[in-house]
Amino acid sequence: MKDLWNVLRPEEQIELQLRKLYGQHHFHLYRLNSFEEFDNYQQQRNFLRDSSIITFTGNDGRTMALKPDVTISIVKNTPSGERRKVYYVEDVYRHDRHEGEYQKIQQIGLEIIDEITEKDELEALSLAWQSLALVGEGTLDLSHIKIIDGICDRFPVEERENVLQALNRKSSHEMRDLATMYRLPQQEQEHLEKLVRLSGTFDEKFEKAQHLLALFPKALEGLNELKVLQEAQLKDQSLSDKIRLRLDFSIINDADYYSGLLFQGFIKASKEIILHGGRYDHLLERQGKSQGAIGFGMKLNDAGIKTAPKDSEYLNIALPKGRMGDKVYQLFTQAGIASEGVFEDNRKLIFVDEAKKLRFFLVKPSDVAIYVEHGAADIGVVGKDVLLENAADVIEFLDLHLGKCKIAVAACNNFQEDESRPLRISTKYPRITRKYYNGLGRSIEIIPLHGSIELAPLLDLSDVIVDIVETGTTLKENDLKVIQDICPSSARLIINHATWRFKQQRIQEVIEKVRHQL
Repeated sequence: MKDLWNVLRPEEQIELQLRKLYGQHHFHLYRLNSFEEFDNYQQQRNFLRDSSIITFTGNDGRTMALKPDVTISIVKNTPSGERRKVYYVEDVYRHDRHEGEYQKIQQIGLEIIDEITEKDELEALSLAWQSLALVGEGTLDLSHIKIIDGICDRFPVEERENVLQALNRKSSHEMRDLATMYRLPQQEQEHLEKLVRLSGTFDEKFEKAQHLLALFPKALEGLNELKVLQEAQLKDQSLSDKIRLRLDFSIINDADYYSGLLFQGFIKASKEIILHGGRYDHLLERQGKSQGAIGFGMKLNDAGIKTAPKDSEYLNIALPKGRMGDKVYQLFTQAGIASEGVFEDNRKLIFVDEAKKLRFFLVKPSDVAIYVEHGAADIGVVGKDVLLENAADVIEFLDLHLGKCKIAVAACNNFQEDESRPLRISTKYPRITRKYYNGLGRSIEIIPLHGSIELAPLLDLSDVIVDIVETGTTLKENDLKVIQDICPSSARLIINHATWRFKQQRIQEVIEKVRHQL
């Protein structure tokens, strides 16, 4: 029997251990079809966190879909009022925006569908903890929908998405701008800036969070509910000490579905979130069900990674080549982050500072966010225009105020818009352009270009361009002018989500040294 066990891959061994664990807690295996009707998923698109869906037409003419999510299917097939306590091992299909292809992701997870009690929440949290511990050293981060709602309630409804993004990115500068725009009291502004950055072990950060949330009663209520769960959790002596319980308000799930506790799991050897969970009563309400629900799903694809990379003692920093890069190099040296002379040999792509255990990578500016998001770099410096265009899932911690410019729409001096047809736009920023004009309700045709974009309207290739504008000199020299501003841009210091959980102290030291120079 031992020989058979050794034949299994690490992720297969973990799957069997988890199935045994869930069975011992009286969860029953739930099996799903590989595909269901597309409408079932289409109606719940927000819950899917913008996942694209693979569809096909069945023999009877119905539009079917390969499942992008398991929870929605379980909820759909659970009658109103019925209790279910199930676990699953299923493949789901999600679109990878970087590769432009779909990925098959093996998930294991569990759902409790019932009148949810504190005991149910504790059981879900405990099993999430134990699931992560079987994979390796990690963290379980907690938040609560009431905390998120309590913060969002201080702003107009139409700004909710921007507030959520500021929380998710830990962007205190974005939160400050929003708070200033809507003239929140000074003390509230200061507390919100600090709340955005607050992150750490539950015991260390609870009192500070309690103080900062005192001005936001609903949010404070959510925090106190987390404290009750945390104190009950500590009584469970069987939980592995490989997992740390953290408080972090950057956990953002759709409030139309989630209704209370939120949690995420990270493993030190993986550079992404591997476990998502929370209480989602609203999802059942929207489907006319009378129960509540709590559950989580964990990627098994990453479960085979059980040891941290050998270079984990280094802090890996991706810096941009070119003009902005030169300014950043100078800033890092002046801040005492890098030792003098580290960047002297400009033929290198990797600079190692052995004394301070730092590794610097020189990469194309448009690639910095990709290196950070995928965990090849822990920290990076990149323009806001690149972040917006790539929609990179990173922490945008600091505005360095370098490379200041704006993304704008420009046209010939004699331009007259013809609203009877789609506007033709040349740009290297198609995502930003589409989002901007979708907000205006304007029909457009995008013509992708990557160089000498100013030529496009001069040669009648397009009506206008969307590009970075710094001084406007190039536009003036070519008889062009800015007709609309889209948004400002400058260099931002970004951090990988998983790295932040495991190297927070070292990263915080870098941030404070940089902040002191600004």
